[in-house]
Amino acid sequence: MTARRMVSVVKRLSTDWSYDHVAIGYPGPVVHGHVVAEPHNLGGGWVGFDFHRAFGRPVKVVNDAAMQAFGSYRRGRMLFLGLGTGLGSALIIGGVLEPMELGHLPYKKGRTFEDYVGIRGLERHGKKRWRKDVLDVIARLRAALEPDEVVIGGGNAAKLKALPPGTRLVDNANAFLGGFRLWNGR
Repeated sequence: MTARRMVSVVKRLSTDWSYDHVAIGYPGPVVHGHVVAEPHNLGGGWVGFDFHRAFGRPVKVVNDAAMQAFGSYRRGRMLFLGLGTGLGSALIIGGVLEPMELGHLPYKKGRTFEDYVGIRGLERHGKKRWRKDVLDVIARLRAALEPDEVVIGGGNAAKLKALPPGTRLVDNANAFLGGFRLWNGR
C-alpha cells in the first residue's frame, strides 16, 4: 500500500461521508506531523507526500501506536506498548503525547526489544518464551520511565495470558478515538 493508493482507497470508501478533517496513524516515525521514513511493511511514497492536498482537507499524521495510545489514555503518566509486527510505543504525561521508538533500543544478544517482542520474536521463540520476553520488556521500561500504568495494544496483545499489576490491555479500535482526540484534544 503506497500513500497515493491509501488516499485513493479511503476517498472511495468515504465518498458519501461528510468530514472536515483527517487523522492518519502511520506505522513508522513521524516528526512534527511529517513522515520521516518509509514503512517496512507497506509500499513507498510516504515521505514527503502531501496528504492535505490529496484529501483536500486539513490532515494530522502521527505514529499509529501514538494514535492508539492517545485513544487509550485516561490520566497521569501512561506508557503504551503496541505488540504487532514490531513494538510501537508512546508516553503520555498529563495529556501530552510523546511518540517514541523504544522498539529499536538494544535489548540482548545484539538484538532490539522489537526483535524479541515483535512478530519475529514470537515466530522465532514461540508463545511461551515470547510471553516471558514481553513481561521482561514491560518491567524494564516501567523501571526506566516510571509510568502510573502500562497499556498494551496491538495485534498480538491478546496472546498474553497474564499481565503485571498496573497494566491493562486495550482494543485496537482505540486508535479511532485517538484520531478524534488529535483534533479536539479530549
